[in-house]
Amino acid sequence: MKAAPDQSSSFPPGAGQFVTTRWTVVLAAGQGKDTRAREALEQLCRIYWYPLYVFLRRQGCSPCDAEDLTQGFFAHLLSKHGLAAVAREKGRFRSFLLASLKNFAANERDRQRAQKRGGGQVPIALDSTSAETRYTAEPSDPMTAEKAFERQWALTLLETVLNRLQAEHAAPEKARLFAALKLTLTSDRGSTPYAELAASLGLSEGAVKVAVHRLRQRYRQLLREEVAQTVANPAEVDEELRHLFAVLSG
Repeated sequence: MKAAPDQSSSFPPGAGQFVTTRWTVVLAAGQGKDTRAREALEQLCRIYWYPLYVFLRRQGCSPCDAEDLTQGFFAHLLSKHGLAAVAREKGRFRSFLLASLKNFAANERDRQRAQKRGGGQVPIALDSTSAETRYTAEPSDPMTAEKAFERQWALTLLETVLNRLQAEHAAPEKARLFAALKLTLTSDRGSTPYAELAASLGLSEGAVKVAVHRLRQRYRQLLREEVAQTVANPAEVDEELRHLFAVLSG
């Protein structure tokens, strides 16, 4: 299991102006006539579809049925009617998404399969082969479908943050440094001494410590930003972070 991010330093303060985020755009959409809201919701769904797939598989769905239900759910959620329903909800996107999927799956049990759902629409492209490969690699412990969903949600969020951070270090001179230091972002950071890292990079140990500090600082900032995309107000960011850390350490 991926380790939770280093928490030895406090996150940047949550006070101050709360910027408009994807989830707040959706919540402010009124009756679903806002194109920006649909696009924001679609972006969130593209990131967090796999935790829904894991939930359905843990509930006993076959790989094909889990894919069908996930696609059908997105077709419903991204429709004009579905978006209007979202706009009346409050709170965390994570909680809304799981509750909505449960309701959708219950209503779909007696209906035809996904090729006739949503007029054959495929609103979110799912990599079903990759999804099942990832799922079969999941721990075989007896956790509930809800816990499996929350664990995968947390891991997906951390992976998204790490990918954003890596993209910021795409330049050749930065890519090598990032590749060497990215493990310092987790609780496993002590596995490679700074002196060894410095030698491999041709830098002084002091320069490596400064680089690690900056990398962690930016990681924490991106992590807060990503969590903010899924909650309705700034007061929920720190609470959501604590919840996700608890899920990963449990």
